[in-house]
Amino acid sequence: MMDNKDAVLSHGVEWRVEKDPVAYPDALAEMDSYVAAIHEGKARERVWLLEHPPLYTAGTSAQSNDLLTPNRFPVFKTGRGGQYTYHGPGQRVAYVMLDLKRRGGDLRLYIESLERWIIAVLAEFGVEGVIRDGRVGVWVTDRDGRESKIAAIGVRVRHWISFHGIAINVSPNLDHFSGIVPCGLSSYGVTSLNALGSDASMSDVDKALMREFPDIF
Repeated sequence: MMDNKDAVLSHGVEWRVEKDPVAYPDALAEMDSYVAAIHEGKARERVWLLEHPPLYTAGTSAQSNDLLTPNRFPVFKTGRGGQYTYHGPGQRVAYVMLDLKRRGGDLRLYIESLERWIIAVLAEFGVEGVIRDGRVGVWVTDRDGRESKIAAIGVRVRHWISFHGIAINVSPNLDHFSGIVPCGLSSYGVTSLNALGSDASMSDVDKALMREFPDIF
């Protein structure tokens, strides 16, 4: 497992923030190892905040025809739920490793909690996020009046320990999303805090994530 000497403890949960982008295979390996450690009682719950180099991931429901430019960025198959999504610089990824059995053992409630967490964070920056039936993630109205996705959710659970998590678009290159049909939904846009006029930094978003977490979880 990665050294956690720079981690911060808040309400019994370890928060780790990576300064440099983390390769996707390295993140998967770290999550696998850490989930096992939590299950064995050898590690605290953790929220891991990071960015990835530009890449696409294919969830368990991904359709091959939703990958529009397969040679643009590396593509990784992953065990999380959902379809294709993009990760890259300017996007805050939060990998959430919690013992759900200790927290009620309700997977649906956990996913709803992730949604409420994102919405609460967006509200700190004056952005109203909403959820829509049949559409995973959090949505906003962009400057053109179009409903657009600003945050993705994809989770996996092993031994009732959650991993994978959420991704909030802070200031990514939105053109990078054009290589896929994000989450299989071609009729909607993708936006970010920056595109909505917010000057929030990654550090600002990290602080908001930590502030809002205790009231949600």
